[in-house]
Amino acid sequence: MKIGLCTEFDAAHHLPGYDGKCSRVHGHTYKTEVIIDGPVGEDGFVMDFYSLKKSVSSALEDLDHRDLNEIVSNPTAEHIAGWIFQRLKTDLDGTPVNLVSVKLWEGKNKWVMIE
Repeated sequence: MKIGLCTEFDAAHHLPGYDGKCSRVHGHTYKTEVIIDGPVGEDGFVMDFYSLKKSVSSALEDLDHRDLNEIVSNPTAEHIAGWIFQRLKTDLDGTPVNLVSVKLWEGKNKWVMIE
């Protein structure tokens, strides 16, 4: 069974070497959707939503209200989503669930997804 969680964070970045407006420092409200899957346990949960939120919040805490260029050398939406995916994959290692995907919206209508 799959379960998911959506949350938001705010951050600034610029795209080095990009020829356009995004080469200048600017900010976004990013929305993330994390989907995991696994068996429904004896307790009736794939994973308690509180536990999932705690893992996601821990990863996003390092990005929230930060200059993403200090964390990801070329902070495109694709690279940011990959960073979040790897961080969550590590955090969830050893649990009975699998990280299925991370979807990252950069603003309202633009998104990337890694599976």
